Amino acid sequence: MAGRVVHFEVPYDDVDRATSFYTDVFGWQLQGMPELDYHLAMTGPVGDQGMPEEPGFINGGMFARVPDVSSPVITIDVDDIDAVLADVEAHGGALVRAKEPVGEMGFAAYFTDSEGNLLGLWQSATPV
Repeated sequence: MAGRVVHFEVPYDDVDRATSFYTDVFGWQLQGMPELDYHLAMTGPVGDQGMPEEPGFINGGMFARVPDVSSPVITIDVDDIDAVLADVEAHGGALVRAKEPVGEMGFAAYFTDSEGNLLGLWQSATPV
């Protein structure tokens, strides 16, 4: 269902310090993905495919802070990133990082809304 908040991201400056913080303070389970220079963050119980098993949990990720994505981000599920990015710009938002593939899972992009808030978009890959 498009329009749902489906993911979050937290940038870090020091991977060990950040992963220890979220594990120790909130009990998150973190799984490193060295091939993507990324850590998956599970905030609650997950099933075999890594998806939350209970309502109310949203999983996320952590990555090294970069200039254009330097603050926490909520990510919204969409059916067509390109169409939504056009809508974003037509309604006063701006593209921050264009659509890019995330492995074979789908596509991500970043934008700012009409108020300057940084957000992410996620489009799942179409099953073949």
